[in-house]
Amino acid sequence: MTTQSFNLDLTHSSVSFSVRHMVFAKVRGRFDAFRGTVALDSEDLTRSKVKVEIDAASIDTGTPDRDTHLRSADFFDVEQFPKLAFESTKIEALGGERYAVHGRLTIRDVTRDVVLNAEYGGLAKDPWGNQRALFTAIGSLDRRDYGLKWNQTLEAGGVLVGEKVELELEVQAVNAAATKAA
Repeated sequence: MTTQSFNLDLTHSSVSFSVRHMVFAKVRGRFDAFRGTVALDSEDLTRSKVKVEIDAASIDTGTPDRDTHLRSADFFDVEQFPKLAFESTKIEALGGERYAVHGRLTIRDVTRDVVLNAEYGGLAKDPWGNQRALFTAIGSLDRRDYGLKWNQTLEAGGVLVGEKVELELEVQAVNAAATKAA
């Protein structure tokens, strides 16, 4: 086995989401504070493992009042549940550089199975000689499954906040043995 340990490079990675607002529009946001590791088997990615922890309070939609509401007990309740967590349970090859990353996602102490559709961008050396692994992943979830049930009915019909949340991750991970800063 050729497993190497990588740490997420927070400067060059992002954890983003979008959700419908007032039925037709989309609100986009991200989490600014997270950490994670990838145990990467570059010869057989299906033997790799991923583990990520996100600081719920780091949510940023570009609107401070909305972010305060999202941090409240109506949504993430960051005082009681400060972390979101993901840990892979299985990685399935889909052909080419595409993979289904099965895992357990925990939000508000509710853990559910999720599948992220991932694309492996390969290994590359950065200008400082550090080895990097590159990934993109997308997925979706129903926020109600995690206790994020707050909503408001609109006078014209529909609801203020959609139930389906689209996830998008852009990841650069740096070999844990690297000693130089990127």
